[in-house]
Amino acid sequence: MDLRREKDADYVLGTSDLERERLRAQGDAVGPLTERFFAQAGIAPGLRVLDLGCGVGDVSLLVARMVGIQGEVVGVDREAGHLEAARARVAELGLPNVRFIQGDFRALGADLGGFDAAVGRLVLMYQADPVDAVRRVAERVRPGGVITFVEYDSTVPSTSLPELPLRDEMSRWIWETLRASGAEAQMGFKLHPVLTAAGLADVEVRAEALVNTPTTRSPGSALVRVLLPKMLEFGIATEEEVGIETLEARLQKEIDKAGGVNVGLLVFGAWGRCPARA
Repeated sequence: MDLRREKDADYVLGTSDLERERLRAQGDAVGPLTERFFAQAGIAPGLRVLDLGCGVGDVSLLVARMVGIQGEVVGVDREAGHLEAARARVAELGLPNVRFIQGDFRALGADLGGFDAAVGRLVLMYQADPVDAVRRVAERVRPGGVITFVEYDSTVPSTSLPELPLRDEMSRWIWETLRASGAEAQMGFKLHPVLTAAGLADVEVRAEALVNTPTTRSPGSALVRVLLPKMLEFGIATEEEVGIETLEARLQKEIDKAGGVNVGLLVFGAWGRCPARA
């Protein structure tokens, strides 16, 4: 299985304040399952952890709770605006064991030191060569240390009972836009071969689904709002079809009327251990 592409995918979600708000909402939605995956992987008190593509700091803050004051979290991201927001959150919480650096996690300086573990959420789907990316991360993690990733996957489409056509259509808009940008829409299913090819040992994979009901609030409409300019550019949907200003209300009305349940997103967690170095 050749998992390489010509170049990194464009991050079409952008770097606006609206995207930073969406990232925090996403963190709330997938935080509990992320924590479950990380706990199974072995993220525990006292570890020094590298957070790859940390964005506005949701995963870093989650991991900081898991490693405790005896541990440390270093988040790395290329976007200065995201890091500014992440640092503000850490300062507000008064956390002494979390810091952030700007850069590409595939090319970190040796002065950063080594780590007991590395984590990443929605990172590999944008990498031109995810196997090489994991190998580069493994160089910074001690032998026996864990590397774990959380990734979405589009292989199983949005499914509803009874049918919820608008919600399923929204899922299609989102995934087609991400594919058109070059993102890997099946990274969840590909995590095992990626981690194995990168040389990690004892690779394990889990998956959970995000389920929408009349009493839950899906972050999907916020994602559509951020992606809308690219949806229009790629010809995936029209402004009239999306109706962004009323989309969330229409989604809620649809699921309320049907009394339905929607399995909207499959989320994978995978991890493995760094082998001994020659």
